[in-house]
Amino acid sequence: MALFFSGSELLEIAIGIERNGMAFYQALADKTGNRDVKDIYNHLAGEEKKHLDTFQGMSDSLGQAKPPETYTEEYMLYLKSLVDSAVFSNVTGAQQKAAKVFNEIEALDTGIQAEKDSILFYTELQNLVKERDRKVVLNILDEEKNHLRQLSELKAELQRM
Repeated sequence: MALFFSGSELLEIAIGIERNGMAFYQALADKTGNRDVKDIYNHLAGEEKKHLDTFQGMSDSLGQAKPPETYTEEYMLYLKSLVDSAVFSNVTGAQQKAAKVFNEIEALDTGIQAEKDSILFYTELQNLVKERDRKVVLNILDEEKNHLRQLSELKAELQRM
């Protein structure tokens, strides 16, 4: 049985990733009392919103994405496992996860894992979009890597305190 994602399904997954990340970072911003950390979470929530808008704008151009022919079933199982193992399954889950974190380090660890999940997914997505959209996905991928770096640096800074 072959699994198959259409371009629109991949787009919906990407939109979901960004929507869930935005909800998570916004919930953390609302929860923290540390002004510097709050600013970073608000910035990251805004970045996720920009990515969400970008993917919504790509809906017409994704079309029917096809995986590499020689790995169709295995490749789709891989993509499905990336989606199924994501840190946040939906907005409510993201908000609940943020509410349950005990401290900033735990929150940052969750954000770091979410960014890693996004990087893995977008790395694969860039191979499935039309040529003209690859640059957009690569730019978002670069931004997600930058978010990972920011979160890692903030964690290191907080651990030194």
